[in-house]
Amino acid sequence: MTTTTAQSRYPLTQGVNPWLVTVSVMLPTFMEVLDTAIASVALPYIAGSLSASNSEATWVLTSYLVANAVILPASNWFARRFGRKRFLLICVVIFTIASFFCGAAPSLAVILLARILQGAGGGALQPLSQSILLESFPPAKRSMAMAAYGLGIVVAPVLGPTLGGWLTDTFSWRYAFYINIPVGILAVLLISRFIHDPPYIKHAKVGAFDNIGFGLLIVWTGCLQVVLDKGQEDDWFGALWVRWAVAALIIALILWIWRSWTNPRGLVDLHILKNRNFRTGCFLIALLGMCIYITIAILPLYYQEVLGYTAFSAGRVVGPRGIGSFVGSPIIGILGSRIDNRKLLSVGFVGFGVCALFFGMVNLDIGPYTLLIPITLTGFALSFVFVPLATLTTSTIPREEMGNATGLFNMLRNIGGSVGIAMATTALIRRAALHQTNLSAHLPPSDLQLQQNSAALAAYLSHHLGRAQARPGSFSMIYDLMMQQAALLAYVDVFRWTALLAFFCAGAVWLFKKPPKHAAPPPGAH
Repeated sequence: MTTTTAQSRYPLTQGVNPWLVTVSVMLPTFMEVLDTAIASVALPYIAGSLSASNSEATWVLTSYLVANAVILPASNWFARRFGRKRFLLICVVIFTIASFFCGAAPSLAVILLARILQGAGGGALQPLSQSILLESFPPAKRSMAMAAYGLGIVVAPVLGPTLGGWLTDTFSWRYAFYINIPVGILAVLLISRFIHDPPYIKHAKVGAFDNIGFGLLIVWTGCLQVVLDKGQEDDWFGALWVRWAVAALIIALILWIWRSWTNPRGLVDLHILKNRNFRTGCFLIALLGMCIYITIAILPLYYQEVLGYTAFSAGRVVGPRGIGSFVGSPIIGILGSRIDNRKLLSVGFVGFGVCALFFGMVNLDIGPYTLLIPITLTGFALSFVFVPLATLTTSTIPREEMGNATGLFNMLRNIGGSVGIAMATTALIRRAALHQTNLSAHLPPSDLQLQQNSAALAAYLSHHLGRAQARPGSFSMIYDLMMQQAALLAYVDVFRWTALLAFFCAGAVWLFKKPPKHAAPPPGAH
């Protein structure tokens, strides 16, 4: 095929087949999202290896999320200033090098610095990849492209805990970071070969960097992450530092919004929120972030903390969610161009909510395969959520605004996920304490059945612990069982609340305006 013929067939990609572009941009996205999930499994091992407490080890996650959230909305300016292809390459290289230093870190301080660097490199990967992908396909074929891209977004958080658990148990927690290195090298090669900057990026006039806006962004996102991660430990507003941090968060956020709205050369252009579909999409992606990260984080914890599974076993149990995503993504790619995306999105949210209700029916007798069908259907439902949501949100956005739009869109998903995990963690702790109080109220020491069960357990334990320790040991076993039941009821509460949130989203979907079928590209698309 000659160059002229190739360019006529693929005018938006300068002669490169857009599916090669899809593979090229999906690799770094998959790597970044995978790393977000994979590190959480290894936290206890990181803490033990680096002589840190579990509380200190959580900063491995926090430092990454802070740097990631800061870079997301700023990615559009950097892409225009340095060129989108060059900036994407820089980000992949930084992320890959930082992954090596994370794996080789000899102390907690070193790994925190490396994670900040990794978050800075990874923050722009998703919006850059998404904007490149959306511009590489005409509007009529974007649903299929987003379906392929959605595999990286939806499947990576599912594979992360499984892969991280296996690498940690089989080799070392350090390999959870080293695995990024070969993927990063391959991504650099593909991007160098198949990605090209569109003319408006090459000739874009970029103003001065908004130092004030960037500083305010760092302050409010940093305060948000610190409060979310550490607030529960210090009883939230019961701690003076939390009140000061929240005050700083609110002031910095208001100032950032005011500057981004009034400054025509600000780092982020918030006027894009005047677009109804984009505004609705930002609202829903934040709620989706809450839903998806709650289930991804909480379900493996249920298997580990309540049922006693290992990290790898728990990750393997929730792995079938990826099968549902693989099956659903090509289906939604075909249906997306034929059926109103609002209907598909509603079906996805309702399906997700129904699966969350099934999770809310768990008990202490379930086995590894009890929730196989709802876990698989969760992945299937998520593919019906992510693709139509991204398509509807960006359907009326001019191509020149795509980078700014995707940066905000992805930032709100991350923030929603952080808020969701913090809310779920707080709910688990407080609801477990409440259920423990309620259960203990029905088990007074004078209860006849309690005394009979305790005596039976004491008779059994006397052969192993001796008669002196048998009676206290029997009460200890009953207490442990009560604690386990209280924890179970707390998880049930969280799953049911997640279902209600998903059902609310299914109704909010109809705030979207239906874009004209096969509408012409928005102004500036070419």
